[in-house]
Amino acid sequence: MDTLKSGSDVLFILLGAIMVLAMHAGFAFLELGTVRKKNQVNALVKILVDFAVSTIAYFFIGYSIAYGVDFFSGAELLAQKNGYELVKFFFLLTFAAAIPAIISGGIAERAKFNPQLIATFILVGFIYPFFEGIAWNQHYGIQAWIKSFTGEEFHDFAGSVVVHAVGGWIALPAVILLGARRGRYTKDGNVAAHPPSSIPFLALGA
Repeated sequence: MDTLKSGSDVLFILLGAIMVLAMHAGFAFLELGTVRKKNQVNALVKILVDFAVSTIAYFFIGYSIAYGVDFFSGAELLAQKNGYELVKFFFLLTFAAAIPAIISGGIAERAKFNPQLIATFILVGFIYPFFEGIAWNQHYGIQAWIKSFTGEEFHDFAGSVVVHAVGGWIALPAVILLGARRGRYTKDGNVAAHPPSSIPFLALGA
């Protein structure tokens, strides 16, 4: 019975991880459809490399900070409960990688390649896991303090604050710092039209 339960848990989490991973394809299509045609390849490469950097940062640093778990163990230990910990890592990685994807959309056509990758590593390796550990793993006693103050812990629904709000909070100063896209405004202050480069891509992303 325990084997059936753990197997069902693994399948459920795996299906969730696949759905969130598919969301990254949505991010890619949305951003590609929004940027100008000359920047489509650049935007796509940034999105793909962001996910790769996020995987490395979360595997070696971020997941340990958030959950106190590392993967430098024997295969027999990692494979326990039908490999539940491995699948759980994959599921949470897809959420962690959404942070740079959200920010990337906000600063599309404005950020240089290397600084963006460095920022991705820092965000997914150190900053995001801090909030994740607080909300989802009872770190630093903050949930206990909230419960003592309000009578109930903070409940995060589907990453609405831990993922999406944190990504938005970080994207806001990035947008302000980098300013508007080059050529977005004319010398007299009027807005220059930057039409979407691909309506089908926008529709697929949505």
